[in-house]
Amino acid sequence: MSESPASASPPSIDRDALRDKQRRLRAILAGFDSAIIAFSGGVDSAFLAAEAQAVLGDRALAVTAESASYPARHRAIALEVARAFSLRHEFIRTGEMDRPDYRANPADRCFHCKQELYTRLSALKAERGFDAILDGANADDRGDYRPGRAAARAFGVRSPLDEAGLTKGEIRALSQAAGLPTWDEPASACLSSRIPYGSEVTEEKLRAIEQGEAALLSLGFRLVRVRHHGDVARIELAPSEMPRALEAGMSAAITRARQAAGVKYVTRDLQGYRTGSLN
Repeated sequence: MSESPASASPPSIDRDALRDKQRRLRAILAGFDSAIIAFSGGVDSAFLAAEAQAVLGDRALAVTAESASYPARHRAIALEVARAFSLRHEFIRTGEMDRPDYRANPADRCFHCKQELYTRLSALKAERGFDAILDGANADDRGDYRPGRAAARAFGVRSPLDEAGLTKGEIRALSQAAGLPTWDEPASACLSSRIPYGSEVTEEKLRAIEQGEAALLSLGFRLVRVRHHGDVARIELAPSEMPRALEAGMSAAITRARQAAGVKYVTRDLQGYRTGSLN
């Protein structure tokens, strides 16, 4: 699964067209008797969950998966949004780490992760009589390499943001207008995306990645990836943040981040953060 950095909504957005798309989205949501929203706490799923609550009320249930592959920070954001917008919200445990096909970390790893998620959500849908399962895929995702979309199709998951033609920039603009704290959050993917394909996904690696990224975020960096290469942690930062990372006084702090990640060596990727750098 590839990732993209946060960006403010483009000034060229046509506000009338944007309102039309939001009306289209709400019409799509109104067509469901009830719905489960796969709610990671990211920009897209947070906006979708808030819109679903506005249209369906308590007939919309936002569900956040808990597992070793998702950082605690994302769960905290999901809770913040749920409380601020009075979402009906639950956590469920997912067991992708119990799946050999997931741990082996093939190029379609995301398929196995989403297969696990949608298996759990489908069981919840059947148990409680929900009408549909919705995800936060948007119109910009259509041309990206996202094997998780195949799992969504297999389980009949609907993508209302995509169906309404909403792009990431438009979702950010609408989120900002709605007061969602996620509107300018950097895009994110699960922690396993920091491990090169073919290298086994383990809970130890995931903990190391999360601890390393948390240490860098605590230093004030905003867009951070710690790519795990065995004894080496390769740090990617937003290009705009690279000069600060190269300051002499920052080296000791980044060394502490390396220690938090539990690796022997750390390298700062001079190309900075870019999408799909492990593809």
